[in-house]
Amino acid sequence: MRLLTAIPVYNEEAYLPSVLAAVVRSAGDVLVVDDGSTDRTPELLRQFPTVATIRHPRNRGYGASLRTAFQAALERGYAGLVTLDCDGQHEPSRIPVLAQHLDQADIVSGSRYLQVFDPTQAPPEDRRRINVEVTRWLKECLGLNLTDAFCGFKAYRASALRALEITDDGYAMPLQVWVQAVARGLRIVEVPVPLIYLDESRAFGGALDDAAYRLEHYRRVFRAALERDGIRPPEGCLG
Repeated sequence: MRLLTAIPVYNEEAYLPSVLAAVVRSAGDVLVVDDGSTDRTPELLRQFPTVATIRHPRNRGYGASLRTAFQAALERGYAGLVTLDCDGQHEPSRIPVLAQHLDQADIVSGSRYLQVFDPTQAPPEDRRRINVEVTRWLKECLGLNLTDAFCGFKAYRASALRALEITDDGYAMPLQVWVQAVARGLRIVEVPVPLIYLDESRAFGGALDDAAYRLEHYRRVFRAALERDGIRPPEGCLG
């Protein structure tokens, strides 16, 4: 299966060289979507001539960057796409592990909570709390038995990318992915990936840095996604 590996990037000069070097060693064709970086990211990308790049003229958001990657994979004729973040949270050596499961699933999602790789690692408390709550929504509203709602380390078959119609430009886009995957009958599997947090101070930006606001934002996006696809969840599943 011919695969593209894509990384959304915004002002990642601190991690880009090491992460991208590791990705190049573990993947075939690699694409970086530079989401309007204003630091040295564009300069550093020029040190990797074999890596394709697409640059957004302005910062559009995480979801918008992944949507660009989805479109690129389809337009360039790839059979599948692997996505991972550029903040050091994902181990590029595990790209083939996720990709090999595409023979049995439409979406392969990494989970940082299926297996403990390093007992000294722990997520920031508010992020873990929100992840647990949203994962509960996925189970009780959609019947998805997942353990990690927001892991960005994923693999998609091209047919799944064609089925998805993602409109959220921000960090809530995975909620649209899950709702649409269920509505369209896509096969989903989770595989364990290490839990790694190198910088717990990393921010979402703006109002999303407030955990209570972030959770309510996710709730609004999830509810809208359910309505868009005509899914009527059980009473009270959203709390």
